[in-house]
Amino acid sequence: MTAGRRRKTALRSLTHVATDRAGRAAARMVDVGAKPVTKRSALARARVVFPNGLLARVLAGAGPKGAVEEVARVAGILAAKRTGELVPMCHPLGLDVVAFEFEAVDADVLEIRCSTACRGRTGVEMEAMTGAAIAALTVYDMTKALDPAIRIEGVELLEKRGGKRGPWRRDR
Repeated sequence: MTAGRRRKTALRSLTHVATDRAGRAAARMVDVGAKPVTKRSALARARVVFPNGLLARVLAGAGPKGAVEEVARVAGILAAKRTGELVPMCHPLGLDVVAFEFEAVDADVLEIRCSTACRGRTGVEMEAMTGAAIAALTVYDMTKALDPAIRIEGVELLEKRGGKRGPWRRDR
């Protein structure tokens, strides 16, 4: 098989890439119009790692910009709702719910979990991941004056439900 033919075969397996008559790749949004409407949900997380025992101060409300968790929650909800505008090939979805949990999973790590759900033709994984990521960025923005070494890590999908593939869960 020639390199050009291998490339065309590989491109055909990608749902968001089409090829024109000359075999060039062209981005496209997948047509989900024929898919059935089903209940779909997703759970994602992001972790914010604080140096020098700062997390306890932040959770006690001693951050320089105020109520960190509540501002991050609102930012995450807004981001999840706008995922279709931020990620080029995502379909705009009418989310039924976006919810957040914030938990200190050890002395220096704040875990942010974002859950999303809707009835639709495509999943809500990107909305959950976008919400978690933006909430984590907001936590960083609101606490960076304490120490710029704060870092965000592990933005990932934990589980999803709905669609033809059915439920999926990351082994925790």
